[in-house]
Amino acid sequence: MKNDPPVTLAAVIGAHGVAGEVRLKVFAGNLDGYRSFNEGALTLTSLRHGGNGAIARFAQVPDRTAAEALRGTALTVPRSALPPLAEGEYYHTDLIGLPAVTLDGDSLGQVVAIDNFGAGDVIEIERPTGKRFMVPMRAEAVPDWSFERLVVDPTFVE
Repeated sequence: MKNDPPVTLAAVIGAHGVAGEVRLKVFAGNLDGYRSFNEGALTLTSLRHGGNGAIARFAQVPDRTAAEALRGTALTVPRSALPPLAEGEYYHTDLIGLPAVTLDGDSLGQVVAIDNFGAGDVIEIERPTGKRFMVPMRAEAVPDWSFERLVVDPTFVE
């Protein structure tokens, strides 16, 4: 597994009201249990759910002007702050950058993205040539994986 990379849990999408609150787009299931973001630069003091997303207040954001300045800011925590995983589970951040190889160990490229269109995760792999292809993150297509590499069945490769 990579060192301890920052993982984005949410992003500030705008100011809310005049007292320094911000609206968040949350990428994680929830932000419960997290109080410190961006290496301690932002300390969450309150969080509630509004009509159009989560509403947060940070100790370092005293007014609307400061809240507006945060628009577009990703809220990150170290990978080590995430809950432990059960056997066979992974966080997307753990797979990004991994080498992908065939069943015979031949290099296919590197994992560059993970999408989910509703039927499960789809791994996007970029070949050294720059061409990309996608494979479903299912046992038939990815029969073996670890935090060091993904083994891809070549019948799923374009």
